[in-house]
Amino acid sequence: MTPKTKNLYSPHPSVAMVRKWVAELKEKTGRTLEEWLKLVKKSGLAAEGERRDWLKREFGLGTNSAWWIARRSVGKRGEFDDPDACLKAAAGYVKKMFSGKKEALRPIYDELLRLGLSLAGDVKACPC
Repeated sequence: MTPKTKNLYSPHPSVAMVRKWVAELKEKTGRTLEEWLKLVKKSGLAAEGERRDWLKREFGLGTNSAWWIARRSVGKRGEFDDPDACLKAAAGYVKKMFSGKKEALRPIYDELLRLGLSLAGDVKACPC
């Protein structure tokens, strides 16, 4: 799960969780993600919420699985789908957090972040 982008942040642990979910989906449900997406599109349901409810009702999928499949079936991907998207989002969150009146605090944050990351090799920062 090594991202292409180098920065001070690490991918959020949810990235690994989503990847594990995709890898284990066939074993747990009998279908791969691609197979689920084809099935959902064949259902004729257009709205994401309808698709999510249908997956739960007709196939007994859990909330997270139904949610993720329905989101992807309408073309939505999240920042937790891959490390690079996660890191891009993290940098954006920090930028937004220190915009406006809080902008003067950014150098303090940056120094504390560098200090924290220097404590040990396993220290990570995952803004979300």
